Amino acid sequence: MKINLDDNALHLRFAPLSLTRPVGNLRMGIFTNDERWKIYLPEAEIGFLTEDYLSKKFKSIENGIRVNAALIPNEDVVAAIMHLDENTALYLNEIFLAGNGTQKIQFKGEAPVILENRWDLYQKNDAVLEADFELISSGRKSQKLSKSNTVIGSSDMIFMEEGAKVEASILNTTMGPIYVGKDAEIMEGSIVRGPLAMCEHSALKLGTKIYGATTLGPHCKVGGEVNNSVFQAYSNKGHEGFVGNSLIGEWCNLGADTNTSNLKNNYGNVSTYSYETQKEEKTNIQFMGLTMGDHSKCGINSMFNTATVVGVSSNIYGADFPPKFIPSFSWGGSAGFVPFKLDKAIEYANNMMERRGLKLSEEEVEIFVYLNPK
Repeated sequence: MKINLDDNALHLRFAPLSLTRPVGNLRMGIFTNDERWKIYLPEAEIGFLTEDYLSKKFKSIENGIRVNAALIPNEDVVAAIMHLDENTALYLNEIFLAGNGTQKIQFKGEAPVILENRWDLYQKNDAVLEADFELISSGRKSQKLSKSNTVIGSSDMIFMEEGAKVEASILNTTMGPIYVGKDAEIMEGSIVRGPLAMCEHSALKLGTKIYGATTLGPHCKVGGEVNNSVFQAYSNKGHEGFVGNSLIGEWCNLGADTNTSNLKNNYGNVSTYSYETQKEEKTNIQFMGLTMGDHSKCGINSMFNTATVVGVSSNIYGADFPPKFIPSFSWGGSAGFVPFKLDKAIEYANNMMERRGLKLSEEEVEIFVYLNPK
């Protein structure tokens, strides 16, 4: 089977995270959506229908069936799509799910999670994480949990992959499962309330406090206090400080004692920057922290107002709150910003990536050039 995960005109709805990847490559729960489809359909070819500047890295599949990239699949959805006739398209009420045809068919089955806004990545993370946990652990045996840990709830809701290490920590599964990926580690003194997903080679530093639903993508290192947040991959918050209801891209670094506000003082719903309208828009959300695009960083003691948005490859520092919207390739803080020159942005990105034996690919450099044409 051939599948193309279609941004479905929602590319900017999920920016800044989607400035460097298609909607179908966003991570929540345990997996990115293309990984999730590959688990359901191991023989399938998975491609992307996305913006032109992303399609050299994220290629489409010729003659693939078009699938809404914001759709989180479940067994009923997968079965329905596999049995679609050639000239049909599957809908849930008025929401397009999949198909290349013009004849509308209504989906009947367990309603899937469908992402509508970027904050759905953390707001709906509990349901997706629990479903992913069942998907990856069903019929498999977890590595044995060390007796140095304290478990509150059922130990059956903890799954440890090969090489995972957890010592002298408190693990509470009464609110959801805890998944510890291959070679991931929860260091001593950590306190975890699920649901939590730690992908391969991720780590909780000594004495970390985690509230679910939280996801750490591959190679993320986290310390301090984190609540209901999603880290895409290769990003670090290694020290004290609070991050709540936040979305952190790839290759980000939050300096020691970085803190995010996730609730207004008047307890009202927040306003946040929209890449679609290019202005701040009101939402119906009360809790919203920081959204940070790939390769952005902040210095020690950084403070972010409720619902702050930081673009790609920006560097924030200073002793006061920066603006609530910081464009891509910006360098500065509350005192003002200067442009981050493209050659320096590429150099600094490679400096961080080389510590993990990686560097920007030709396709990734072209994405940088598109996002910073000056």
